[in-house]
Amino acid sequence: MMRHIACILALALLLAVSGPAGAKETYRLAVTDLEGMEELQREFGKFREVISQFSGYEFELYPVNNRTAAGEALKARKVDFVITGPAEYVVFRKRTDAKPVVGFSRPDYFTTIAVMADSGYTSLAELKGKKVAFGDVGSTSKHLAPMQVFADNKIDPLKDLQPVYVDQNVGFSSLKRGDVAAFCTTNDKFLSLRGKDDLPPGAFKVLARGGDLPNDILLAGSHVDPKAVETLRAIFKDHSKELVAAILVGEDNQKFKGMIFLPQVKDADYNYVRQMYATIGYPQYADFVGN
Repeated sequence: MMRHIACILALALLLAVSGPAGAKETYRLAVTDLEGMEELQREFGKFREVISQFSGYEFELYPVNNRTAAGEALKARKVDFVITGPAEYVVFRKRTDAKPVVGFSRPDYFTTIAVMADSGYTSLAELKGKKVAFGDVGSTSKHLAPMQVFADNKIDPLKDLQPVYVDQNVGFSSLKRGDVAAFCTTNDKFLSLRGKDDLPPGAFKVLARGGDLPNDILLAGSHVDPKAVETLRAIFKDHSKELVAAILVGEDNQKFKGMIFLPQVKDADYNYVRQMYATIGYPQYADFVGN
């Protein structure tokens, strides 16, 4: 009798440790530019459902307060996958050896440097010594990329300009008032601000634009099973339509409208972003600028 009871207890302990038969592997997913579970669920709740359905894994959303917190969570294995931007990716890669899984293409994702049409400016060189409004420090398209556009045109943005870092609405208003000579932002943000303004579109002029930027990216922690990474790459290829539709449920995710997934994304695709970090004085690209 005692032996029988001992066998039952041993079996119960084994089940408690191993979990129920057929239990799915669970992975935690974070998104760096969203704060709080409510916002994360609103933007990526449907995506979580669909990726769980097709992958055979169970995905849980993991809220983070900022990029640094996401990096620390990934390093500590509290989170397994992160969706993030190009500027953040190179830091994650440096700090945690995270691996790219798939790129999230953003159509017309490039930086715009705008001036007022009646300003008389016809080239970037004419902005030397002038105040130029940039967006959030550390933003790929609103800070790093426009800095690099100036550098690519042989203008040192830190020495030859008077850079000011402001909210995008403030920067746009400053441009109209003449407080700054130029305003740098993501192209779709510029078009949105211009489209809502009382001034006609012709009152503004794009003095320069950058090339299309590297894509937002889903990355995997170095601890994640390579087979899981390959499984995800396959479902992004085979179920692209359903996953794109799930991404576009969120209001903030409308920036991805018209997107495709890029399973062949490579670390080298982000070397231009590393060049941007060097331009602003962070050649090691090991820290999140602006946090």
